[in-house]
Amino acid sequence: MAIRNIRVDDDPILRKTSRQVTEFNDRLFDLLDDMKETLYKSGGVGLAAPQVGVLRRVVVMDVSEDRSDYLELINPEITSVEGSQTGNEGCLSLPGLCGVVTRPMVVKVKAQNREGKWCLYKGEGLKARCFCHELDHLDGILYKDKLDEGECLYRTENE
Repeated sequence: MAIRNIRVDDDPILRKTSRQVTEFNDRLFDLLDDMKETLYKSGGVGLAAPQVGVLRRVVVMDVSEDRSDYLELINPEITSVEGSQTGNEGCLSLPGLCGVVTRPMVVKVKAQNREGKWCLYKGEGLKARCFCHELDHLDGILYKDKLDEGECLYRTENE
């Protein structure tokens, strides 16, 4: 396993559409393992493959404080949404910045696991926000593109 470099805002790869994963092999498993290590090292809650320079439909995430809810999503698709929530959002690819974005409160996702089996996931609150945020990355969309009307990016307290 290895820590991968996280691509930042001006990197054109972040604006490209990722391709479906068709081969479940050691190359994919290495990517998943590296992304997990990179996610935990960075302190983030989600990471999409384009953020580490790979244009594949792969996401890893863990929104739990104790890091006990780790998920690997391959070829994920949102199947339903309900409600809404408005709140601050940040991104490892936009370090030190935040912005206000409205997302669904509940999101259901269909995705393959590392064995290629289709699984269903449901997220509420932060998990729903993370599903939407990371899946946007797979289509070249950054959260700053979805800022609520009248909102702008601002620096976080840590910067």
